[in-house]
Amino acid sequence: MIGFEVPAELEAIRRRVAEFVHTEVLPVEPQVTEENFEEVMTALRKTARDAGLWAPHLPPEWGGMGLRALGMALVSQELGASGLASLAMNCMAPDEGNMHLLLEAGTEAQKDRYLRPLADAEIRSCFAMTERDVASSDPRQLRTTAELHGDEWVINGEKWFTTGANGAAFAIVVAKTDPENENPYLRYSLFIVEADTDGWEVLREIPVMGSHGPGGHCEVRLDDCRVPYDAMLGARGMGFVLAQKRLGMGRIGHAMRWIGVSQRALDLAAQRALEREAFGKRLAEHQAIQWMVADACIELYASRLMVLHAAWKIDHDMDHRQEISMIKVFVAEALGRIVDRALQIYGSLGVTDDVPIARFYADARAARIYDGPSEVHRMVIARGALKAFLKEGSTKPATGGIT
Repeated sequence: MIGFEVPAELEAIRRRVAEFVHTEVLPVEPQVTEENFEEVMTALRKTARDAGLWAPHLPPEWGGMGLRALGMALVSQELGASGLASLAMNCMAPDEGNMHLLLEAGTEAQKDRYLRPLADAEIRSCFAMTERDVASSDPRQLRTTAELHGDEWVINGEKWFTTGANGAAFAIVVAKTDPENENPYLRYSLFIVEADTDGWEVLREIPVMGSHGPGGHCEVRLDDCRVPYDAMLGARGMGFVLAQKRLGMGRIGHAMRWIGVSQRALDLAAQRALEREAFGKRLAEHQAIQWMVADACIELYASRLMVLHAAWKIDHDMDHRQEISMIKVFVAEALGRIVDRALQIYGSLGVTDDVPIARFYADARAARIYDGPSEVHRMVIARGALKAFLKEGSTKPATGGIT
């Protein structure tokens, strides 16, 4: 039997988070500027802590709420309504993913030095993987190297689109340590590089369309950057394996939040369609507008069920790689279509900064690129389907089918 009832304890948390977003976050969102951002965030974080809504992804012993994937799927859909909300509850990328990495692969000393202040939001971090001059969707091409000299690793290379790097206390860097390994996926390792280390330089915040969080999206150089032997995070050669675990949760985490953005965009569009009149009747009474609303509803419904099913599989330790790729493609593209329709319903007002639709629109375009472009995930999905057919005589196992 398949059940669709949300556990009572998770539904209660979801409702609390939704109330926090609508009563505390959304009212202050229009007033946030670069100058008052830290002040606003400090106040929101205090409110979240006082409400027991802090770091939902972390275990209680690290000050968190101990939610697993299904719980995070429900909570993040509410947080997605505003980019401030996840920051307020200390569960926003890249810090969220780095906390997961440190929990899984960090030594006790590394957890104490880096995870503890990160969990308390005393510092920020970044994840340095992508490189400008290679297609980073194929990580076997990454050029940054780490060579062992005595009891130190010497790292050289350049990183690109390192989110949050400006002002981060440390970075987790992907670097090639074993270039001769026959398996290209075992050539890379992870390193913790503190921001005040000689040779680590944030060159600039890259100008990008849309909004961005604290620290921007940065270009970084590592020039004979020396870190101690024990700065390696996880085992040698396991950098790609660990990075994929981090990115896998990151991809579904983004999709969870995209659902929240899509829902808010649809709500705004519905309000506009019910209030605005043209040609003698409300926009909502025109069939063209109704079809836009209907298509958005269909895509949101499919997105929710895909994410919740994948989260359920994660919580039950079932293989979920195929589902993650399908979610990354479908929800990212659905987000773009839903926001585009909302902007169309708003008309000229939709392209102004008076309403958040234009910002949603600019932000949505990047969703099809980061954490793996849609084309690469489609390649992975197709491979999964063909492998399933060779093994089972049907593609059903790769399409969510019950075998």
